[in-house]
Amino acid sequence: MKILSVNVGRAAELFVPQSERMRRIVSGIRKHAVDGPVQVRRLGLDGDEQADLTVHGGLVKAVYAYPSEHYPFWQDRRADVFKQEEVLPPGTMGENLTLAGLLETETWVGDRLHAGSVILQVTEPRQPCFKFNARMGFSHASKLMLQSGFTGFYLRVIQEGELRADDPVRLEPGPRQTSIAQLSEQRRKGRQRDLF
Repeated sequence: MKILSVNVGRAAELFVPQSERMRRIVSGIRKHAVDGPVQVRRLGLDGDEQADLTVHGGLVKAVYAYPSEHYPFWQDRRADVFKQEEVLPPGTMGENLTLAGLLETETWVGDRLHAGSVILQVTEPRQPCFKFNARMGFSHASKLMLQSGFTGFYLRVIQEGELRADDPVRLEPGPRQTSIAQLSEQRRKGRQRDLF
């Protein structure tokens, strides 16, 4: 397991279709990869912002991690919609950490991730919203994220420090009572009528 990319982004305007018009909102979903060490503090990574702290950020959702193994799925979906191949860069899902070797099915609430001098604790899966649809460029992206279970997961910062791309990640198991995949499935089943 390792960090493939560390991604940050400032809150900026995002245009979202609404009632046959484009609505302008502020979002921190646009992330880009950074080189070198990045300082991780209790509320997230230096150089990163979240616009809506009611659903992103704070102590429980300070860092968002996403498995790189899901990127081909999203590239295929976008190719279906836009009829062209495209390589999506790390950070496209709005994640701070693009990980290799750690999926939602292998990650449990309370697990700790050790990377660089940082310790992070898994808290919950992402709940995608309309901003993810706008970022991906098609209206059913958030539904696909929920249906696939390819949500990634939020992390609390237990120990501040530095990390960087290519840092190995060591998983320290927590109580192993509820997996990220189980939580995602519960949320998906609870929203069945909304999805179809």
